[in-house]
Amino acid sequence: MRLLGLTGGIASGKSTIAQMLREDGVPVIDADLLAREVVEPWGPAIDRIRARWPDCVGPDGRLDRARLGAHVFDRPEELAALEAIVHPLIEAEARRRADALAREGRPLAFYEAALIFEKELERGLDGVLLAAVSPEIQLARVQARDGLSESDARKRLAAQLPLEEKLRRARYVVWTDGPIEQTRGRVLDLLRTLRRPESPAHPEEPK
Repeated sequence: MRLLGLTGGIASGKSTIAQMLREDGVPVIDADLLAREVVEPWGPAIDRIRARWPDCVGPDGRLDRARLGAHVFDRPEELAALEAIVHPLIEAEARRRADALAREGRPLAFYEAALIFEKELERGLDGVLLAAVSPEIQLARVQARDGLSESDARKRLAAQLPLEEKLRRARYVVWTDGPIEQTRGRVLDLLRTLRRPESPAHPEEPK
């Protein structure tokens, strides 16, 4: 089975593409969903989180996300400690699910995660699909979606890995600037390519 990454910056259309893949029958493993599952009361991370931040886990074993967020906000060493607990568990569960899909005989699956390039996760994948959008449209989407001022939206975008770097490292690219049906057509075109024995080694050029 080929396991490809799916990533993209904020308001780039990554989740939209993931849904389109699912609608066409392609499994998508969602890193955000796994991140929520590993910190559930029955999840593998909760005891380690309780050991380091006892006030962040209630008597029922549920994580107080706001309190934990206050612990790690603007504290790089605390954030690094949290990531050291959670990220390996997410990656292990993603691999377990990918292995299960392979045993089912699935030829293709995607791992959807926002920080594939930032965490260098592409090393364990068979290529990465990037949801890409032009900076002007991305800015407008972020402002509209999150109700931010232009200044705050620009700060949020500036904190992310530059689009040029993501384009350089992606194997496949779907641009989402246009209408949703145009994006859907590009996703279906890409799936037709991926389902052929040979797939292109370089990203799709902007159209």
